[in-house]
Amino acid sequence: MMEYRINFLFGIMIEIGFLCIKLSYAYVIYRIGVHINGVSPDQIILFIGAYTLMAGLYATFFYSNFIRLPEHVRTGTLDMMMTKPISLQFMATLRTIDIGYSIPNLVGGILLVVFGWRRSGIPFTPANTAGFIGFLLLGVVLTYAIFLIPQLISFWTVKTGGVNEISNALFDFNQMPMSIYNKTIQRAGTFVLPVFLITNLSPLYVMQRLSPGQLLWGLAAPVLFLLITRGIWRIAIRSYTSASS
Repeated sequence: MMEYRINFLFGIMIEIGFLCIKLSYAYVIYRIGVHINGVSPDQIILFIGAYTLMAGLYATFFYSNFIRLPEHVRTGTLDMMMTKPISLQFMATLRTIDIGYSIPNLVGGILLVVFGWRRSGIPFTPANTAGFIGFLLLGVVLTYAIFLIPQLISFWTVKTGGVNEISNALFDFNQMPMSIYNKTIQRAGTFVLPVFLITNLSPLYVMQRLSPGQLLWGLAAPVLFLLITRGIWRIAIRSYTSASS
């Protein structure tokens, strides 16, 4: 990235612009004092901060790797990875770390979390801090498991452009607390395709609004979906034929 410094700096500037757009609606909600199903504006800022922070982590570790996977399948570079004495799934899906586009989201997310946390009157205890970070890490695992699955379609269809758009839209469901949606969408986003678990559990935990069922499912879902993703990966690899064949 530092080879092309201007591109690197422009990328950061563009992400800062997108971050400002994201924060504009948060500012409006905060200023007019909207309460959503018992969630105060200060607490909404905490949810938005968790989402922004997770978006930065997603961009850092997964996004660039995921969008390159269809190209590896199409061009045959996956063949070369198969010769390496290391996990093929690791090489294909966790090979690179992109810190350029993620910096604004990581910094902005941390600032929003701290601001929302303090304004909500939530004590900074070791238990709260550990729980918040712990559920964020579980969210990272769940993000990897859920959003890798659409890219695995490339082993059969090669191109996944439309799927990428749907995936991005699903991830953006977390921009606000899940309580803004009706009960059907909440249940689907919690138990069927648990995208709401990615960023909602950390704020709910420190706000002491995490039910025992949500707690148990929040711990189990990342492991379950990681196993599902691993199983789909193995099926995809068995059906893979070299691009040169």
